[in-house]
Amino acid sequence: SAPPSSRTLMPRLLRFGVVGAGQMGAGIAQVLASSSSASSVLVTDTSTSALTRSVEGIASSLARFVSKGRISADARDAAMHRIATSPSLDDLHLCDVIVEAVPEDESLKRQMFAKLDHIVRPQLETPSGTTPWDFDKNGPILATNTSSVSITRIASATRNASRVVGVHFMNPVPIMKLVEIIPGADTCQAAVEASVQIVNDIGKVPVAADADRPGFIVNRILMPYINEAFFALMEGVSRDPHAIDTAMQLGTNVPMGPLTLADHIGLDTCLSIMRVLHHGLGDDKYRPCPLLVSYVDAQRLGKKAGRGVFEYK
Repeated sequence: SAPPSSRTLMPRLLRFGVVGAGQMGAGIAQVLASSSSASSVLVTDTSTSALTRSVEGIASSLARFVSKGRISADARDAAMHRIATSPSLDDLHLCDVIVEAVPEDESLKRQMFAKLDHIVRPQLETPSGTTPWDFDKNGPILATNTSSVSITRIASATRNASRVVGVHFMNPVPIMKLVEIIPGADTCQAAVEASVQIVNDIGKVPVAADADRPGFIVNRILMPYINEAFFALMEGVSRDPHAIDTAMQLGTNVPMGPLTLADHIGLDTCLSIMRVLHHGLGDDKYRPCPLLVSYVDAQRLGKKAGRGVFEYK
C-alpha cells in the first residue's frame, strides 16, 4: 500500500518508549528524539552499560550531523534533552508508543510483549470504523521492530492484539529513509494508519505491507538475492567474491555487491532470516546456502566480527 502523500502531525506530542539499547534501539531513539512529534523518549534495557553506550552513541551521531550541517546545535541539544534511560520496563507505563527493538528472536519478543501488555495503560475504548487512533482513549500502540518474525505470533502473546503493529526500521536507522509497516492478523486499521502517520512525522518514508508474511517486502526479496550470491560463490560460478560483487554493482547499478552487503548486515542475521523464510514458506528455493551456514558456524559473521566473506581491520 502506498503511504499518504501529505504529512500530518499528531494532535499532540507523543511519549515514546524504546525497548532495547542495542544498535537498532539507539538509532530508533535518536530518530524519535530528533522529531517534532516527541515530547520524550525513554530507552529501557536490563543492561545499564548498554544504556550508557546507547546515549554516548546517539550523542556522537548527532555531533556528526551538526558537523556536516544536517542539523543545528540547538536541534541536537533538544534531541538529547528528550532522551532518558531506565533499566526497568515498568517505567514505560505512561508511554503512547513503545517500539520494541530486542534481538531477532521470536520467543524473546513474545516474552517482552507479554510483559508490556501488563505494564502499559489499559484501552478504555476500541477504535471502530474509520475513527483515528486516540492515544488517550485507545491506549498506547505497541510496535515491534522485526525484520522477519510474524507480527501475528508476537501479538498473540498480548491480551489486545489490535494495537500491535510491525514497524521495521532499516539499519543504520538515522540514515535509511524506509520504514516497513506490517499489520498482524488482528491489528486494527487505526493502529496501522497512526503508525504510518508517525513514521511520516519523524521524517521517514513508510511503506505498508498488506499482509503478515515471512520476510515482509524487503527481506522477502533481498535475502534470497544474497543467498543466491553465496550459492554462486560455493558452486564456482565465480570463486572470487570480489568478482561477484563487482558484476552486480556494475551490472545492476547497486551501490554495494550482495556479499559485501551481507557482511554489513551480519551473516548470522542473513542466515536467521533465510531460515524464517524457508520454514515459513516451505519452499526449498529459500534453503540457506551451506556456505553461508558454514561461515556462521565458523563465527565469520561479517564486518562486526572482523571477518565474513571479506576481512576487515
